Amino acid sequence: MEEEKEAVMVTPGEVLGRTSDVKAGRGAYAALHNDTVYASLTGFRRTLPPAPDSSDQYIICNLQRPTIEVTGHKAHGPVPQPGSVVIARVTKVMARTASADIMCVGSKSVREKFSGIISIYDSYFDDRQQDVRATEIDKVEMHLCFHPGDIVRAHVLSLGDARAYFLSTAKNELGVVSAESIAVCASMLYILCLGATMVPVSWTEMQCPLTGQIEQRKVAKAAS
Repeated sequence: MEEEKEAVMVTPGEVLGRTSDVKAGRGAYAALHNDTVYASLTGFRRTLPPAPDSSDQYIICNLQRPTIEVTGHKAHGPVPQPGSVVIARVTKVMARTASADIMCVGSKSVREKFSGIISIYDSYFDDRQQDVRATEIDKVEMHLCFHPGDIVRAHVLSLGDARAYFLSTAKNELGVVSAESIAVCASMLYILCLGATMVPVSWTEMQCPLTGQIEQRKVAKAAS
């Protein structure tokens, strides 16, 4: 099968075509909510003609869809894809969203910078009510779920705008996996900020092992 190479550089989130016209290959994915194919990494776009014996559910008038893919250089590490489980560090918490830098995809560290957004409500998907907890939707407060510096395990929902992935922690095994305490220990002549790694005590609380102070989080269930 011959390849049609196109010297066109694309970036994550860039539209590559419609699902009725092309199939998503490596470095690309199809968004079912709007039938659009997007790039999932930075690289060069190329189009692969369909194989003569390929089966394609979009065959119309005996025409088969080509496959469009994005290939980068060998230095590219793992790239988040819809459905991936990622480890991310929270960088900013606002009233209805939390921003994070993705550190790992599965068990592999990323080599590029990928940002993620965890939101309470997401208007892009009508069938999904929220991305933080699977229950008690109306009681969710972002500042009680995450703090800057927290390490979270999250599920990639989709690639949003400006290279920011939409993330979800709405399963028991998703949420904060590591967090440092903001507790302050007072000694006789000085005050020491501890920053100790906290221990989960429930699915909504973590405790500083040195001061005993409780802080609220959306805690990920530990693997059994």
